[in-house]
Amino acid sequence: MKVHTTRSLQLSKSVLAIGALDGVHRGHQVLIQRARSHANKLGVPLVVYTFDPPPKVFFKNLLLLTPLSEKINRLKSLGVDHVIVASFDFNYITRGVDAFLSEISDINPLAIYEGHDFKFGKNREGDINTLRERFSVTVIEPVCCNTGIVISSSRIRNLLVQGSFLQAEQLLGWSLPGTRAKSVFCMEF
Repeated sequence: MKVHTTRSLQLSKSVLAIGALDGVHRGHQVLIQRARSHANKLGVPLVVYTFDPPPKVFFKNLLLLTPLSEKINRLKSLGVDHVIVASFDFNYITRGVDAFLSEISDINPLAIYEGHDFKFGKNREGDINTLRERFSVTVIEPVCCNTGIVISSSRIRNLLVQGSFLQAEQLLGWSLPGTRAKSVFCMEF
């Protein structure tokens, strides 16, 4: 797997997954696995476009679930071919919708995989419908654990703050460093 900065990767064809992916939790894993499967069928590389730090961590100073190096390792284990890491800072958030669309056009995505609530560009002016004007977009609906509650980075952060490490690990799908809990994963999605 190769790691790139913004505007440094050009491909003739790809499948693209975009997201903050903080935690690379089970919901993120489903997104990436579906994108990987599609890339395999098309015989093109899978590219993940992610942000460091994740936007919610940047704006709200929330707990970071996955440092960049760990996120990259997890993406590699999921079979990602290329990762584009956007430095999410004050300069990045002033970029307009067209700048983002132009950037992802450089990798010629035949398909884009995204979560249902994706927003991009200055003041979050772009969304799934904006992407669909130029690309084929598959929206992955939220993934739930066996209790029917959506798996999300926010939910995992709340569990960690409460000291519910086993439950957090179940939603993450991997063990937290330094915990002794044996994980019994939610297998019913």
